[in-house]
Amino acid sequence: MTPPAPPIPDSLRPRPRSLASYASQPENSRGRLYPEADSPTRTAFQRDRDRIIHAAAFRRLQYKTQVFVNHEGDFFRTRLTHSLEVAQIARSVSRCLGLEEDLAEALALAHDLGHTPFGHAGEDALIEAMKPYGGFDHNAQSLRVVTQLERRYPDFDGLNLTWETLEGLVKHNGPLVVGERPAVLPFGIADYVAGHDLELDTHAGAEAQVAALADDVAYNNHDIEDGLRAGLFSLDDLADVPLVGPVLDEARRKYPELDDSRLIDEAVRQMIGAMVIDLTGETARRIAESDVRSADDIRRLGRPIAGFSDKMHKNDKALKDFLHTNMYRHYKLNRMTSKARRVVRELFELLVSEPECLPTEWRAQAAGPRQTSTARIVADYIAGMTDRHALDEHRRLFDVQARTS
Repeated sequence: MTPPAPPIPDSLRPRPRSLASYASQPENSRGRLYPEADSPTRTAFQRDRDRIIHAAAFRRLQYKTQVFVNHEGDFFRTRLTHSLEVAQIARSVSRCLGLEEDLAEALALAHDLGHTPFGHAGEDALIEAMKPYGGFDHNAQSLRVVTQLERRYPDFDGLNLTWETLEGLVKHNGPLVVGERPAVLPFGIADYVAGHDLELDTHAGAEAQVAALADDVAYNNHDIEDGLRAGLFSLDDLADVPLVGPVLDEARRKYPELDDSRLIDEAVRQMIGAMVIDLTGETARRIAESDVRSADDIRRLGRPIAGFSDKMHKNDKALKDFLHTNMYRHYKLNRMTSKARRVVRELFELLVSEPECLPTEWRAQAAGPRQTSTARIVADYIAGMTDRHALDEHRRLFDVQARTS
């Protein structure tokens, strides 16, 4: 019999930080779907963050595409490194604003758990394949991962995260239900909220809103860096892009002998700093103007509390437009995404038609060929794959000379 653990002295128990009144207070969390005793050493949101980090889906992000497929090179971002960068930015902004930074970090780390292999190319292929079967949405898939597909605990499926973390995961981009018209919700969300109300007609708390914008800051800037290092565009191509061009000019004036590699690093550092300062300042201004007093005040405000200034919003859009034209639609990426879509499409078509080809634990959950429940299981299986796993599985299923396991 395991001896009882020694008691934790009160002086070592987790103590809430000095948070703003409008922050999500961990001691006032709405709790978990399945009640659990509090941790003696961690707040509720620290526990959520740790469960996300230890999840299998989080580990697999290491080998999932951000923009470049994993085998394209070791120095490009993956979903995992991207999520870590988002978490760092979300924590920094949250700390400045007096928000609950552990909750912001948990949301940043979990926001991409539902993404497919091969980035948006894989997602587009799965969306198209799932149209006859109720659709696919990566945000809904993230909720499905943390509430159902992770199976680590004896008393429940999923990670049993707090209400605030689940709410933020689903609503970080805003309410999903607007007005009185019935909303057409993605499958994974509609299925879940039928038994656990996440109040889809309100905004999420401030921490979720900050995490969503930290995602924008991170991927805009690291896509610039990765695109430059991949040779998809040059420093000179960025000269007329708002924010980027002036930052590069200033870095060149200050460091005229700096090589291009370090110039890129300096420019990205400056751009991230400028966007973070703008986000923090504009959000603080909105908070003061709105006179919010609680996290629920922010939920009921009817508009986002976190955001960029108008000028930075325009800069952000210009940067996205540049990346869309010069990177995401570059012929090298088009070739890569074409292959990726084909791999996902062919995997889905074979497995939904022949579910007996699924691995044993997945086959046990599937029904007959081309049934909706089978398609959902196949989508779960494919969405959980890394780039490498998807390529290996495609080879095993389509190359007659490849080993089948």
